[in-house]
Amino acid sequence: MPLPDVSVVLPCAGFGTRFGAPYPKELHSLAPGVTVLDRSLEGVVALADSGLEVRLVVVCRPHKLDTVSYLARYAGKFQIVFVFQDEAFEPGLEGAIRSALPMTHGPVALVLPDIVVSGAESLLSAVRQLSTTDWSVVAVEERDSGVLREMGALAVTGENGVAKVEAAAEKPDDPTGFNAFWGMVAVSEHEAHRLPDVVRKGADNPLAGAFALLVDRIVNYNTPGG
Repeated sequence: MPLPDVSVVLPCAGFGTRFGAPYPKELHSLAPGVTVLDRSLEGVVALADSGLEVRLVVVCRPHKLDTVSYLARYAGKFQIVFVFQDEAFEPGLEGAIRSALPMTHGPVALVLPDIVVSGAESLLSAVRQLSTTDWSVVAVEERDSGVLREMGALAVTGENGVAKVEAAAEKPDDPTGFNAFWGMVAVSEHEAHRLPDVVRKGADNPLAGAFALLVDRIVNYNTPGG
């Protein structure tokens, strides 16, 4: 297996209790033959189509074998590596990222299987920004305090779709001053060890100072009404 140009962490180990369906939330159908997972991977497909060697590191647990089987359709598009979430780490998203990092090489992108971002080229643009910065995000403007409390909230400044992150917090109790949230994150190889802090509530969030590419829409399918 050749070394990848970019690695993508895809955490699929969650139990989806908020989603409330008898199947994994990422396999929810949006159209005939199209699931949430397909839509969330559009940016990863664009990375591969650009000529980059892409390694997708999927973090799973035994109850997600349907998702493992579904991902077989992408075996010819990019490398796929499956790892079980290490129970010695934190049980949530932070632990999933820590479980994946040993299998990554090169710049690392974090893509969530229940988040769909408009613009298939947005992740590619974020990764390309790593030539001049260590961190970049794909984000959307948001003013609803209820939404910001449930997402990776950002305070961004800028215009014409390009912005800078002035501050960041995971699911802040007080979202005052935040005006956006991220849908995907890209980080340089030498800063990738800090990626778990992006999703750790109360952490010194490394996204402060990051480049932000603003898109029109980011949809969270973590609940059936998402």
